[in-house]
Amino acid sequence: MPRAKGGPKTRHRRNDRLKMAKGYFGGKSKLYRSATEAVDKSLLYAYRDRRTKKRNFRRLWIARINAAARSHGMTYSRFIEALKKAGIALNRKVLAEIAASDAATFTQIIESVQAKAKA
Repeated sequence: MPRAKGGPKTRHRRNDRLKMAKGYFGGKSKLYRSATEAVDKSLLYAYRDRRTKKRNFRRLWIARINAAARSHGMTYSRFIEALKKAGIALNRKVLAEIAASDAATFTQIIESVQAKAKA
């Protein structure tokens, strides 16, 4: 059986990998083996960090809500508990945006939550 020497399919695969490595420094964008290693590692980082990004944003939202709630004399955990008891269904992303950009609305939310918590 004759030896398979690559051909169009192999060249296509090689060019695809080198295109993915475009913009990398030095041999990582020119040499196939280095490019393959760099691209594999970068794809791994991209997959991992798509999940890490979600965690980081949630931490940021919680920190913002906590800061705003504490300025009204309430902790984050008590605020979230009172929100659930009051039946207000706002997620952390929206609450953090309101707390950062619209203090008057956040104050109204705090007051309504405190009124329901006392009642």
